[in-house]
Amino acid sequence: MGDDRHDDWTQGPELSAEQARRERERRQSSPGAQQAAPGEDAETLRERQRLAQQAMLDRWIDGVLAEQRRSRRWKLFFRFLVVLLILASLGTTLFGVFLAPGPMGAEGPHLGVVRVEGVIDRESRASAERILEGVERAWEAPGAEAVVLHIDSPGGSPVQSQRIFAELMRLREQGDKPILAVIEDIGASGAYYIAAAADEIHAAPASLVGSIGVIHAGFGFQEAIDRLGVERRVFTAGENKAFLDPFSRIAPEQRAFWQDVLATTHQQFIDDVKAGRGDRLADDERLFSGLIWTGEQARELGLVDGLASLDDLARKRLATPRVQDYTPRLDPFERLARRFGRVVAEWAGLPRADSPVRYQLAP
Repeated sequence: MGDDRHDDWTQGPELSAEQARRERERRQSSPGAQQAAPGEDAETLRERQRLAQQAMLDRWIDGVLAEQRRSRRWKLFFRFLVVLLILASLGTTLFGVFLAPGPMGAEGPHLGVVRVEGVIDRESRASAERILEGVERAWEAPGAEAVVLHIDSPGGSPVQSQRIFAELMRLREQGDKPILAVIEDIGASGAYYIAAAADEIHAAPASLVGSIGVIHAGFGFQEAIDRLGVERRVFTAGENKAFLDPFSRIAPEQRAFWQDVLATTHQQFIDDVKAGRGDRLADDERLFSGLIWTGEQARELGLVDGLASLDDLARKRLATPRVQDYTPRLDPFERLARRFGRVVAEWAGLPRADSPVRYQLAP
């Protein structure tokens, strides 16, 4: 049932002081206004009016308090919800970092998989430290029939690629179990450098494989700042210290020197690929020109040994196909700290520690 009473204190429109005064006078002069009953003196009338005003004020106060209680309850509810979400997120993170079981060997024979995904870099998920930790786990797992590098990467840091290659070659020479590489969408440049250390390389027919080369890319803005009238102030000790500065002119002898650095790094790449692949490589001068091939073309050139996926390998090598991922989990706190550090460094204009030379497919 509805309530026919209408309380202007809590439900009426907001009035100015003058409007409220006029409304009060109008109500007092209206036929429904309280008037003295027969035989009632003025004092009694004033008392009745005071009690009516007091009752109205009490209703208004009750309405305000009820509204405050509702508002307080909603605030408490939302605060509790936020705290609950934070605790749940923190609990999930802590469980994933400290309490969740690490990669355990699958029951029975299986392939021990280590994923090489994204750009190979010291600060990325495809860092040498993380990949080699996964390789060690898979290598020592008694049920792992083979260590499989599942590669989907355009390459990256020469140093990180060389570290992984050297460790894989050391394990390969021990001969305890085979090391296989499976290229998913792309295994180019530094990623192929890593794959070359495997006993066998497999790829899909449409995979992109190769790009055996070295790149350093940059821009030259010296003419632009000359036209704008901007003076570049760089202070160095050593006339070649800032020769890679994009706002400075590069002399012919500096260009020749840097090209020699790239050629030396490229030759290291070539030598290691030859050491890993041996006489399986075709006698084709284009192999080390930086070209990239499909998986089908790469097999004809000796860059890969077969056309197969990870599932294909598991079916071919095991009576019951099983794979187990030994790639270490990413620490969410460490990832957040590294990402925050990079953002701060970019905002502050601080130089990054990455090598300007890359075994990486050019964008």
